[in-house]
Amino acid sequence: MRHCIYPGTFDPITYGHLDVLARAAKLFDRVTVAVAHNAGKGPLFTAEERFAMLAPNLAPFPNVTATTFGGLLVDFALAQKADAIIRGLRALSDFEFEFNMALMNRHLQPKIETIFVMPNEQFSYTSSTLVKQVAKFGGDISHFVPPNVAEELTRAFSRSTGKTG
Repeated sequence: MRHCIYPGTFDPITYGHLDVLARAAKLFDRVTVAVAHNAGKGPLFTAEERFAMLAPNLAPFPNVTATTFGGLLVDFALAQKADAIIRGLRALSDFEFEFNMALMNRHLQPKIETIFVMPNEQFSYTSSTLVKQVAKFGGDISHFVPPNVAEELTRAFSRSTGKTG
């Protein structure tokens, strides 16, 4: 049974992430979405909150599970008995970072392959960072994130500005 890890900060999960997940779910028998604690990135939401936003969006994928993790991704992948790591590439600008990370992961754990997947072109400019910026200023994010995520973003930015809603 082929198993891959789809890791990320997912702060928050976007339709672009879900598109990459759908592609991974077709390629592998099992997919584990791994929500990284990654406090170094200064996420808006805790790993547990990000996991909670992700979980309801996994229903269409019967071969997908999710968890949180900390530490080295390749160690996590090995412990999960995964064959590969899936990474989404939206644009050429993603490639250099992801390429270097894949080479380091290969150096650390040669048994784990990294596979790059391109999302649908409609998601090529969507990032969690941009979605948060639009949400912060009250813009419409409904085309970029699932409804439960849009609600959480609205709630988070309402708390930070003191608005109720």
